[in-house]
Amino acid sequence: MQRTSPSTGTGGIAVAVRGTGAPVLVLHGTPGGIAAAEAMARFLPSDRFRVVTLARPGYAGTTLEPDHPSLDDEADRYAALLDELGIDRVAVLAWSGGGPTAYRFAVRHPDRVSALVVVAGLSARWVPPAPSFAEWLVTYTRAGAALAAFAARLLPSVVVRTAEAGVSSLRGRALTAHVADVLHDRPRRRVLLDLSSSGNAGGRNRPGWDNDVRVLGAVEDLELGAVRAPTLLVHGDADTEVPMEHSARAAAAVPDVELVTLPGGTHFGLWDHHDAAAVQARVRDHLARG
Repeated sequence: MQRTSPSTGTGGIAVAVRGTGAPVLVLHGTPGGIAAAEAMARFLPSDRFRVVTLARPGYAGTTLEPDHPSLDDEADRYAALLDELGIDRVAVLAWSGGGPTAYRFAVRHPDRVSALVVVAGLSARWVPPAPSFAEWLVTYTRAGAALAAFAARLLPSVVVRTAEAGVSSLRGRALTAHVADVLHDRPRRRVLLDLSSSGNAGGRNRPGWDNDVRVLGAVEDLELGAVRAPTLLVHGDADTEVPMEHSARAAAAVPDVELVTLPGGTHFGLWDHHDAAAVQARVRDHLARG
């Protein structure tokens, strides 16, 4: 793993806080931003949780510190941010590329983490797949971001099907049935559209994307066995964006852990699966512990 002297600066972090109750730190994936974190946390009610959403380093609104780019630097930066917010202990909800930082935060600051939930999270080295031209246009350009937002409003069925096919092994009838199920459930449809349209790596998000590619591509050992927080892992077995083996690896290493496997679940499983409501209730209970 790439290591540098940890940074404790809190300046330049795009952060939003809502609600009262059990504090929860929300870490979006790769790419992403504060909008993705807010969509991720929508199922956490403000009367039960104090939700802290942010943009990870280099993503729009949050500065990237070139001399302190590592996962450990990122984790220490969040510890300092919690100090600034007056939060002693926090539960952590992380998704996808936010998983490694969540694990490192739990390892480096064990007394600060009351519970950990990692959804379809990376647990080892990651190399982004080579995109098709259409994927490159949507994911890596400002025009693509605008196009995705426009399509989400006017062609939601096309966006949902394209997004689901792009991050899962679902095909044919299985994909058609899943897409129809999501489209007919307003909360699931809305969060899927918001999550899929927030994942742009171009424009102001490009420094964050480039840094994630460097740092996540250099991961060697996250020291998963040193995680002491009670940990809940959620992963869809049809996820192709982050294969199931990443959560299986974490489940075998983290001492106090439970793995929830979603049959037919995509990379968006916690939010779009047909059992999403029940799994979200389980996640809420886990985040509220401690």
